Amino acid sequence: QVQLVESGGGLVQPGGSLRLSCVGSGFIFGNHPMSWYRQAPGKELEFVARTTESDLWRTYAPSVQGRFTISRDNAKNTVYLQMNSLKPEDTAVYYCKAEVEKVYWGQGTHVTVSS
Repeated sequence: QVQLVESGGGLVQPGGSLRLSCVGSGFIFGNHPMSWYRQAPGKELEFVARTTESDLWRTYAPSVQGRFTISRDNAKNTVYLQMNSLKPEDTAVYYCKAEVEKVYWGQGTHVTVSS
């Protein structure tokens, strides 16, 4: 069965950086687009970034454009989210999403940006 496991979250000070990872299994990872979403406390789920199968096309939410970078290593079945210049408003649970025959989600990893 399809599984997505995120890691890399934690507590970071404003202006700091984190790199999230999401390892996929149970499907041919390199054949499917992958995305990151986030949900802040009391708010709705929000799109963050998406990359295509070959990583040639990446799209970002305006709120993270220029600060976050999505990438993938298909040989490792892993998608990454490099987050730089973090702000308190980036605090959220971050989820990866796989677009297979249907949409699959990971369990999420918590990111807290606070001094």
